[in-house]
Amino acid sequence: MDGEAAVAGTDPIAEGAGDADALFVLTAALLTPARFPSVLGDDYPAACAALGLGPHPEGYGLVFGQDGLGARWTVVVDDVSLVAVAISSWDCGMAYDLSPDEGSVVAGLPGWPLPVATAAPGVPAPHDPEPEEGDPAPLVPPSGDEWGPAQRRLGADQLALHWTAWRSRIGDDGTYVKDTPAPEAVDDGSDRSAATAGDDPYDGVRRVLDELHAYLEEAPPVGRVRSASGAEADAPLLRADGPGWSFVAKADDMAFVLLDELPREVMPVARGARLPALLKALDAMAVRPA
Repeated sequence: MDGEAAVAGTDPIAEGAGDADALFVLTAALLTPARFPSVLGDDYPAACAALGLGPHPEGYGLVFGQDGLGARWTVVVDDVSLVAVAISSWDCGMAYDLSPDEGSVVAGLPGWPLPVATAAPGVPAPHDPEPEEGDPAPLVPPSGDEWGPAQRRLGADQLALHWTAWRSRIGDDGTYVKDTPAPEAVDDGSDRSAATAGDDPYDGVRRVLDELHAYLEEAPPVGRVRSASGAEADAPLLRADGPGWSFVAKADDMAFVLLDELPREVMPVARGARLPALLKALDAMAVRPA
């Protein structure tokens, strides 16, 4: 997930197993205009709104942990730099005690909005806290058994993460090379039969390209077009999202599109004559980490 630490410590913000006020930190993520968990929304304001937050220009840090009773909590802090340093340290395999000051806490939200693979030792297994009157519903990760906006954005995350593997499957004509296995998480749709006779799946792709051109005329909400890191890419990638679609590209190469109406299918977009100018313009307007 974009902006989430791969490894974290388990040091509590307040010590004490069995203490509902303790928080054993498991991992963290950034929620900023340039870097936010895409599962939350197509852009930064939408991602903030999903957590009941205003789109503060400096962003937030999201700290995921368990209290001393094992309950899941997402703690929102305004000390973005502290969380960024912790994530960088964990990504490098270094220990870092992420202990935000209580004065930096903006909100404590029950549950986790994305999967967390680890659990705190010495406390009960992760579970939602007992609801109290007036509490919001616990945050929950999206189901992997369905396909919708959240799953589509997560699929685009995987495209960026495995860019080289996906790119190697596309020939010069912009179609899939035969007998190449699809990377994990999303399918290529090469064995797809159209849902309705006569449907052209590339009608949706053309709509996406039209909407991207419209972004150049009228700027979309911040974060709709942003630079994305790809673990296998030799240069930053472009990421754009919109109503019902996600777009991943390299400015000097090609692009892929995912659509809500075509579950788990990855549509390649060959470089062609018009795509280079569009990618160059999108790259110029993309939000990048400070």
